[in-house]
Amino acid sequence: MSLKPQNHSVEGVWAPRASMVPVAETPSGPRPVTLAQWSEEGKEDDAGEVMIGCVPRSELSCVYQPIVDLASGKAFAYEVLARCKVPGLTNPSILFKRAAAERFCGALGRALRKLGSANCRGIPLFLNVHPAELSDRFVIQPDDPMYAHDDDVYVEITESVPFSHYDLCSSMLREIRARGGVHLVVDDLGAGYSNLKRIADLEPAVVKLDRELVTNLNQNRRQRVLVQAVVRMCIDLGAKVVAEGLETWDEVRAVRDCGCHFGQGYALGRPANTAVAPIWKL
Repeated sequence: MSLKPQNHSVEGVWAPRASMVPVAETPSGPRPVTLAQWSEEGKEDDAGEVMIGCVPRSELSCVYQPIVDLASGKAFAYEVLARCKVPGLTNPSILFKRAAAERFCGALGRALRKLGSANCRGIPLFLNVHPAELSDRFVIQPDDPMYAHDDDVYVEITESVPFSHYDLCSSMLREIRARGGVHLVVDDLGAGYSNLKRIADLEPAVVKLDRELVTNLNQNRRQRVLVQAVVRMCIDLGAKVVAEGLETWDEVRAVRDCGCHFGQGYALGRPANTAVAPIWKL
């Protein structure tokens, strides 16, 4: 097995224009956020915590992790992952949890999608969408940055979202499919209780297996039988399968042998400031 570097330069710098400003959530629906409101300087609330809506734009960034085709060894796409330099908000889960509490998820998600897709021509992207954005239907606004991307976009939602927001997911999916070039990804399959019927009804283009299903897969025969069955089911439903959280080459080989189409994890490439991935030759 040999590794040969493959570079896709991604030099995205977020420089919002008036026509592409973020959008904030209000009880009456979305409203534009002016560049003056999206502050250059962080501000604190009464508890001394930086408010998400006032996080300096310069503190937000994106990194790119390759999703590798296990047959060819080439990068199929890149997942865009949010990063924030503000102390206490460096964990993306905490960042979006705070944003949801402040009803600012739509603005944050939109800004990160614009930042993540900037200057990524010819590169398929996986973009994460927070459940709060589904509730307020931000991702179906026709001027959302992801619709301006010139390659395929894969919208990731966690496994629990189709279960708790099924009607919203179905409605959103119908609308984004009508525009073309945007596909649904069900993430973290196997992380919790799965309502497989509802997931199947959503007709995702891609399903991601949770890390728990693939950890030490090469060492557990019963686990391999389970993963093979899940992969066959996904294929029968018309979905490609990504095994995520791969940390060893043994795990990479095991998920490939179980029929997974793609792999993602530190063994295949860590998140980086530019879209750079090895070519994995079998």
